[in-house]
Amino acid sequence: MNEIEVFVQVEEEIPELETVKKVLLGAIEKEKLKNVSFNLIIVDNEYIHELNKTYRNIDRETDVITFALEDEDSIVLPDNMRILGDIYISIDKAKEQSKEYGHSLLRELSFLAVHGFYHLLGYDHQTKEEEKIMFQKQEEVLEAYEIRREN
Repeated sequence: MNEIEVFVQVEEEIPELETVKKVLLGAIEKEKLKNVSFNLIIVDNEYIHELNKTYRNIDRETDVITFALEDEDSIVLPDNMRILGDIYISIDKAKEQSKEYGHSLLRELSFLAVHGFYHLLGYDHQTKEEEKIMFQKQEEVLEAYEIRREN
C-alpha cells in the first residue's frame, strides 16, 4: 500500500491539496511503484529559505526542495515499505508563481509536487536530456488529471 502524508505548516486552509494528493497517487501508479511512502510538507517562504540556505548553500527562498532518503542507503521498513523522503513546497512561492504564469494554484501545487516526486525517484534536470525525460513524465501525470497551464 502506498502512503503520502501531507503536513501543512502554515496557518491557512489549502483545499487544493486533496487533489494534489490524488495526482501524486496517480504518479506512483504510473511508475508502477508498490509500498512507497513519502511526505508532502507545505511551508512558507521563510521556512524554505532556511532549508535552502542550510542544505544547499543558496541564500534565498525557492519553490520546492526534496530530501530523498534513497540517496543514501535504501531504507526499507517492515512489509517492504520504501520510504522515499520529503517534498517541501513553499505555499507563498506557489501562489506567486501561479499568478506569474497565469494558471491556478492547483496547477502550480500539482506541478511542484509531481516535480518533487520525480526528484525523490532520482530524476533530475541538469542536462537537456534529463530535463526532457523528467518534464515529459511530469506532464503525462498532470495531463491524466487534466491539470494544464490554463487551469
